[in-house]
Amino acid sequence: MVEYRTHMKIIGDILTTTRDDLQDDGGATVTYLIRKANISHVRISKILKNLVSQGLLEQENSQGACKYKISSSGREFLLAYHTFSKFAENFGLAI
Repeated sequence: MVEYRTHMKIIGDILTTTRDDLQDDGGATVTYLIRKANISHVRISKILKNLVSQGLLEQENSQGACKYKISSSGREFLLAYHTFSKFAENFGLAI
């Protein structure tokens, strides 16, 4: 049976990508995040807008393209998310 990712898992993947997978400090483009998170443009656009409004990501406009970087609040959220995910997994729960 195929197990689908939850909304929280997708957010975790996006934040992890913006924290770990970037070659430079310029940020991640939407196209890069679509590939890494394996999600449609329409869906990731809504999620990115929400993450920016919540202060978990920072949006920068550079050379005509929007780029996203994780904020300090996003790093704190990601740490708490990973901690809770491991805790839940130890009890056989999926978040």
